[in-house]
Amino acid sequence: MKFVFHILPAYPATPEERQRLAPIAHRTDKTQEMLDEMLDITQHCENLGFDVVTFSEHHFYTEGCEAGATPTPHLIRLLQNTKRIKIGPLGFVLPTWDPIRLALDVAWADQMSQGRVICGLARGVFPRWVNVLGQHYGVKLGGSGTEADDHNREVFEELFQVIKLAWKDEPFSFNGKYYKVPNPPEGHFWAPHEATKRFGAAGELTGDQLTKLSAVPKPYQKPHPEVWQAFTASDKTIRWDARQGVAPMVFAPFPDGTLKAFRAYQEEAEKAGRSLKLGQGIGTCQFVYIANDRTEARRLMDSGSYFVFENFHSKVDKNIPPKAEALLGLKMAVAGTVDDVRRRLAEIQETLNPEYFLWLGDQGYLTRDEMKRELELFATKVMPEFQERETPRSASLEQAGASK
Repeated sequence: MKFVFHILPAYPATPEERQRLAPIAHRTDKTQEMLDEMLDITQHCENLGFDVVTFSEHHFYTEGCEAGATPTPHLIRLLQNTKRIKIGPLGFVLPTWDPIRLALDVAWADQMSQGRVICGLARGVFPRWVNVLGQHYGVKLGGSGTEADDHNREVFEELFQVIKLAWKDEPFSFNGKYYKVPNPPEGHFWAPHEATKRFGAAGELTGDQLTKLSAVPKPYQKPHPEVWQAFTASDKTIRWDARQGVAPMVFAPFPDGTLKAFRAYQEEAEKAGRSLKLGQGIGTCQFVYIANDRTEARRLMDSGSYFVFENFHSKVDKNIPPKAEALLGLKMAVAGTVDDVRRRLAEIQETLNPEYFLWLGDQGYLTRDEMKRELELFATKVMPEFQERETPRSASLEQAGASK
């Protein structure tokens, strides 16, 4: 099992401070404090032996609750100040991005870090910002199964194909509904065609017409970095992930919801010609609160990052429970002693055998010292038992990521 720590990230404050300092996200001192915590926690995770640190993309969070904003600057900064750990947004909200710019940002970061990038993708949740930044694709978020949701999915899937083509070593053309390469797709006159013919990539030209393009640089990792899907329980999304070689991080009730998702992923991968063990190429997510006694663990839970889910996510998605307490019954969170957390991990390992275990962290809600103590307890008292049973990544998964 590989261990992932997820940072929202958030402007550090109590609910009372958020109200008193509103809008907290306009404050330079609190912005600097958040950036410092992100780096400190990431370095702490690296030193403790975590495999990956991820973080969200969100915009316009004046409340400072999930203020990741543009992922690339965070990605570069965290990579440049660590040595071993893999890092990546979870994820880039693809229907708001130019796919080639996203592919290039990831490729540059992967080259600069010599292969430590994870490329997480998401379809988007909040219309406050996705409808604005995705307006050039006509994105308007709606509930599952609605026309707006279907449109969002169609945009996402098309742009993903462009990203994969941009990462390949050969020039490509693409004539999609929302994106075209080159533009116009039939090509156009290229005055420096003689220089491109001599020095460029074979296949870019048809005579003096530029008919294909090749994005540069290519990723350091071959064929490209691992691609993950952010926090999903959708059967349609999980089956698409399986066909594409994308690793979904499943956030659903345990064991029934997650087991259903894991089996669907395995089943769909088999149909696509990839033979995977249950849990291979897929991860599960949990809130974790670990302390020397259960009372302290519950106090941490009551002060933690579920504040943003209670006040924002549950208002947008009816599947998100409005209170953190409900997560305990759904087994989407564990709050207790080292032994309690060990038992939950053992149950997850036995039931799902996941390749990844993702901890939805509490940066910005718990104090820095509280977070570090939790991470140290988990890394020293829980992780070693389960890291010894690591599941190797499938070669067929990597091949699927290179195809299409």
